[in-house]
Amino acid sequence: MSYQNAALELNKGSQPGPKGLERTEGVTEGEDHGPALLENQLRVDDFVKIQRAFESRQTTCMSREEFVQKMTEIVGWGTKEEYGALFDKVDVAQDAKATVVPQWKDLEFLPVKHKDTIQKAIFLKTSSRYLTISKECLLGIWGENLKLQETLPITSDALKLKHLWVTSLVSLENVNKIVVAFTTKEICFYDLLSKDEFSCEYKLQGLKGAPVCMDYWYDPLDANESILSFGDVTGKVQAIAFTTAWISLFERPASACEDEEAMVTIQWAELLSGYHKCCYTLQHKLHHGDWVRQDAFISSTTSKTNTVVLAWREKSKKQLKMTSFNIAQGIHTFDYHYRLNLIATAGTNNKVGLWNPYVVSKPVGVLWGHSASVIAVQFFAARKQLFSFSKDKVLRLWDIQHQLSIQRIACSFPKSQDVRCLFHFDEARGRLFISFNNQLALLAMKSEASKRVKSHQKEVTCVLYNSVLKQRPQH
Repeated sequence: MSYQNAALELNKGSQPGPKGLERTEGVTEGEDHGPALLENQLRVDDFVKIQRAFESRQTTCMSREEFVQKMTEIVGWGTKEEYGALFDKVDVAQDAKATVVPQWKDLEFLPVKHKDTIQKAIFLKTSSRYLTISKECLLGIWGENLKLQETLPITSDALKLKHLWVTSLVSLENVNKIVVAFTTKEICFYDLLSKDEFSCEYKLQGLKGAPVCMDYWYDPLDANESILSFGDVTGKVQAIAFTTAWISLFERPASACEDEEAMVTIQWAELLSGYHKCCYTLQHKLHHGDWVRQDAFISSTTSKTNTVVLAWREKSKKQLKMTSFNIAQGIHTFDYHYRLNLIATAGTNNKVGLWNPYVVSKPVGVLWGHSASVIAVQFFAARKQLFSFSKDKVLRLWDIQHQLSIQRIACSFPKSQDVRCLFHFDEARGRLFISFNNQLALLAMKSEASKRVKSHQKEVTCVLYNSVLKQRPQH
């Protein structure tokens, strides 16, 4: 909360009592004076005290916890609960009040069968199913109704290796495949249209470091053009650019053509050498040995130098150009909104940074409000909003245009401090999935009732104008 926003909002939307200067006592809901809300009882001198509290600070921003503590001390009356409720109202300041703020159903924990940390959750558009995958190589298949349909182990050949973990999962939706990365320095490609669904079609081996994150992009106007990018434990970001994805991702040896269902093993050295004519590789090493936490040709680490690296390929060229942001305390993760051309970073310094990819010197906006390290961010693209989640289990929704917190979502999240948290927001269905180690929580939006006034129970079929009565009856 900032002083400017607080002062405007309190003075505009909250009048101090029925007499303007006197604080009303004992007013209850249902009386002529309205409900006994804190903002209805504050006096002018109370507002002056609040204003001075903001002006006496080096920064005019104040967290919810600090606001609650200071107001109870400075104003001298009112409960912490009342000031907490007041903060949440004022936090939706000014024009942001016009923003549609979603309402949520109760948090629901889904009955998963994962025994270890959930590494990724995705939605398959082609079959309207959700997939979850956990560290112990267990794949969960969910219907659109969120009923668990099936679980199956999905591994490389080393079935019983204790160090075999799944690290990431992505969908190649333009070619009906999924890709899974393993700590055995392997990436496996599974065909969703084969006789045995999720059968391994290609296995890529010989990587120098274990891939820990992946992303995928394809050209919506040309399904043959696509890029699979991945970051590894050595700090290297690499990518495979496919040029004939719709036909074949890799060259198949003549011996494999007799059995189209047979798995083909591919060595990374083959891709580097250019043996496979239907694809080529790209890479950079700007992260200098730090684990790459997330990548999509935008990659990040927890390091304070080259914290976020942007790499791009100019048309018809196979070399990457790069630029980077240096963020003092590093970040946990990021998300990118291509329509707004904004990168949101989850800072270890309790802040969410908003970055223009073309301005690397400083963020174009900083979202204040969390009291602990931010560990997850994701854009609500259609509404120009942003989710953020902090280590102390506080979930916020922000209005990007006004850079204001418009919602603090209180839920009964797990209390454990040692938690690996993962976000997946299915925007089309209004479903926010949050994983806590091997638990999967669902926060679903309520249906939004239309604000339009309806004059008829059924569709209107005819409209006439009565010139005598100057009315327009409807039928």
